[in-house]
Amino acid sequence: MASPFALDYSPPSAETLALAEKELRETPENIKTALAELKELLKNDDEIYFKDDDEVLTIFLRPCKWYAKSAYELMKRIADFKVKHASLVGNLVPDSERIAFTEHDVVNVMTNLDHKGRRVLIVNSGETWDPSKVTSDQMFRLFYIIHMLAVLEPSTQINGVVVIMDYNNMGLKQVRGLGPSFAMLLLSFIQEAMPLRLKEVHMVKEPFIFNMVWSLFKPLLKPKLKARIFFHGKKMASLHKHIPPTHLPKNYGGELPEIDYSGKEWYPVVLDPKVSAHINMMNTFGKKKKDK
Repeated sequence: MASPFALDYSPPSAETLALAEKELRETPENIKTALAELKELLKNDDEIYFKDDDEVLTIFLRPCKWYAKSAYELMKRIADFKVKHASLVGNLVPDSERIAFTEHDVVNVMTNLDHKGRRVLIVNSGETWDPSKVTSDQMFRLFYIIHMLAVLEPSTQINGVVVIMDYNNMGLKQVRGLGPSFAMLLLSFIQEAMPLRLKEVHMVKEPFIFNMVWSLFKPLLKPKLKARIFFHGKKMASLHKHIPPTHLPKNYGGELPEIDYSGKEWYPVVLDPKVSAHINMMNTFGKKKKDK
C-alpha cells in the first residue's frame, strides 16, 4: 500500500485532462504552439534563464492557459521576485527549514485531495504558531518550498490548490508576526510570481483580533484573489459549501479522522532524489548572472 505522504507523479486522468481543455485551453494544437513560442521567447532573452524542456515549460504554461506570452511574463516576474528576495528564497532547500517543518506544526498538507482533486494546504496561524520559534519569514520559506513540490504533480498543475488558514485562538503574538512586510511579501508572491492555480482561500476560526491582520492584507489584494477568499469563523457549515464534509477532517466538521500528522510525516518526501533534483533545478531559474 502506497504511503499517504507522497507526491503523485502519475499522468492526469481523462477527467482532469477534460478540465484542462475546458479551463486552460489545453489541446494538442495549443500545447504545440505555446511550447514553440515560449522556447523562442526564452531563446531571445539574454536576461533570464529557465530550462526549456517541455515538462518544465508546462509548469509555467498551465497556470497561464497555454498563452506563451503570459507564461513568459510570469517567468520574468518570478526572476524579478527571486532577485528582490534573494536573502529569503535564493538557493532555498528544505534542509534549511527542516526544524520548522518537522518540529512546529505551522504548515501541513492534507493527505487526501478535496472533491475537485485539489491539494489542500493548512496553515496554522493561531495559537499553534509561535513566531519566536518560526518567524514569518520562515513561514514564507515553507510556503515557497511547498509550491516547488506542488508543481511536480501534473494533476495539481491543472486542478490547482486550496488553502485553509486556521486562526484558532489567535493572539497578539501572532498578529504581530503577520505584519505589513509579511503581507506585502506573501501577496506579491501569490499574485505575481507563483506558477500555481490558487483556487480558494478559506479563513476559519478567526477571532475578532484577526481584523487587525485583515486590514493590512485587504488593500493589497487584486480583485481576482479577493474573490477567492472566504470567511467562515467557527461556522464549519459555511466551509462545507465549498468543500464537503466527506473530504474534510473532524477538525473542520468533516467526516474524515482528525488530523494526526504534520510536516514531520511529510518531510521524508523532500529527501527523495527526484524532488531534490527538481528543487536544485528550480533554484537555477531566474536572472542570468552577468560576467564581471
